[in-house]
Amino acid sequence: LHLQDPPERPKGNETSETEEIAESFQQWHDSGESCPEGTVPIRRTTEKDVLRANKLRRFGKKPIRHLSFWVLVLMAALTTPQLLQHAVVFVNGDQYYGAKANINVWAPKVTDPYEFSLSQIWVISGSFENDLNTIEAGWQVSPELYGDSYPRFFTYWTTDAYQATGCYNLLCSGFVQTNNKIAIGAAISPRSSYRGRQFDIGLMVWKDPKHGHWWLEFGSGLLVGYWPDFLFSHLRSHASMVQFGGEIVNSRSTGGGHTYTQMGSGHFADEGFGKSSYFRNLQTVDWDNNLLPLNNLHLLADHSNCYDIRQGRNGVWGTYFYYGGPGRNIRCP
Repeated sequence: LHLQDPPERPKGNETSETEEIAESFQQWHDSGESCPEGTVPIRRTTEKDVLRANKLRRFGKKPIRHLSFWVLVLMAALTTPQLLQHAVVFVNGDQYYGAKANINVWAPKVTDPYEFSLSQIWVISGSFENDLNTIEAGWQVSPELYGDSYPRFFTYWTTDAYQATGCYNLLCSGFVQTNNKIAIGAAISPRSSYRGRQFDIGLMVWKDPKHGHWWLEFGSGLLVGYWPDFLFSHLRSHASMVQFGGEIVNSRSTGGGHTYTQMGSGHFADEGFGKSSYFRNLQTVDWDNNLLPLNNLHLLADHSNCYDIRQGRNGVWGTYFYYGGPGRNIRCP
């Protein structure tokens, strides 16, 4: 596989910054490390990493959803406790060729080593049973995967609804990294603090009109790499849904009740800026490679007493939302 030419970026790809917000970057740069030209940084998988894995053959893979989220979306079956819980916005009913957002970075508390808390963009196509195609990117806290509680930049993909294909980061072949300054799986620094300074990362995933591969951009224009189109079945043409927001695993390991694993900042959406976590400047990419604001946005918090979501729109942040929560509390036993 030869490395591709730089892709054609979507039209209208400008970023607007506000004074209170700074861009987060990667902690490994703090030591002065860098990679020679023609090489890429790869986070080393150690023996300890593998030994931490709950199931060795699932190392580097997400828990299989068993349709939980999609059944919720399609059938609104909101009564049964789920392993995976979400506070997301999504658009569907059109053809999508990419997505872009700025994602506020926090270090949420994760109670159980086999749980995680993440905030990400999903680019989705296919049916919900067994051939779901997704491309995912964002930040996550996953003690099982990384052995610590730092928020880390991650990617994910699957072409069979999380069953056998795909993985996090570079733990299997698939994603082709082209950048020697970004380490996938590296800790993000600095991070936001409650009532303190806020930091976010800009992410964009889009389909190059010329070659058809799905590219990932991090921060202010840094191309990280691409998912070749041949990895996918449905995403070889376009996405049918784009989703933004938070996801956690609730293992119910605290005596059968909900755990205290936080989503986002660990605070509910109504606390607002500096307290609750946010996504801002949400956009999708259309068939003609234009970035567009979101239309017909749907909100879903499948366990709103544990994690909730609230959407807004203004001239500086475009379409945005606050989301998250503390997990276990009086209303979320």
